Amino acid sequence: MSWSDRRFFLTSLVAVAALSACGFSPVYAPGGSADGLRGAVTVAAPSDANSYELVKRLEERLGRNLSAPYELSYTITTRSEDVGVTPRQEITRTQILGAVEFSVTSVATGDVVESGSLSNFTSYSTEGSTVSTASVERDANRRLMVSLADMMVTRFAATFAGWGT
Repeated sequence: MSWSDRRFFLTSLVAVAALSACGFSPVYAPGGSADGLRGAVTVAAPSDANSYELVKRLEERLGRNLSAPYELSYTITTRSEDVGVTPRQEITRTQILGAVEFSVTSVATGDVVESGSLSNFTSYSTEGSTVSTASVERDANRRLMVSLADMMVTRFAATFAGWGT
C-alpha cells in the first residue's frame, strides 16, 4: 500500500469517526428518515418526452410499485431563453428553465402528505448543425428532468418520516 493510499484510508477513517460522533446516520439505513421510501410511491404515468424522463429517473431512484401507499402527481413546465448572442445577432447558447409542481397523496386517506414546487435550469450550444442542435436540446431536456427528479427524491427523503406511514 502506497503512502497516498494510506493517507486516503486514514483520512476516510477520521471522517467516518467524526460523522458518527455527531449523530450522523445514513438516510436510507434501517431506522433512517427515508427507511421504507423505496417502493412507497406510485408515480403518475408520463404523457410526453419530458415527463417520461422524469418518471424514468424517479422510478430508478424510488422503485416501481403500482400498489404503493402513496401516489405522486406532477406538472412540468419548461421554457427556453436565448442567452448567447453574437454581435451579428446569431444565437449560440440556449437555456432551458424547468419547474415541477408535485403532490404526494396517501392512498388510504386521500390526504396530501407532501407538495411543492422545484425548479432548475440547463443550457446547450446551438452552434452546430440543425441535427446536432436538436440532439443536444433533447439531451439538455433529459438532464433537466433527471435533475428535477433527483431534487424531488432528496426532498422526499428529508420529509418521508413525517408522512405518517
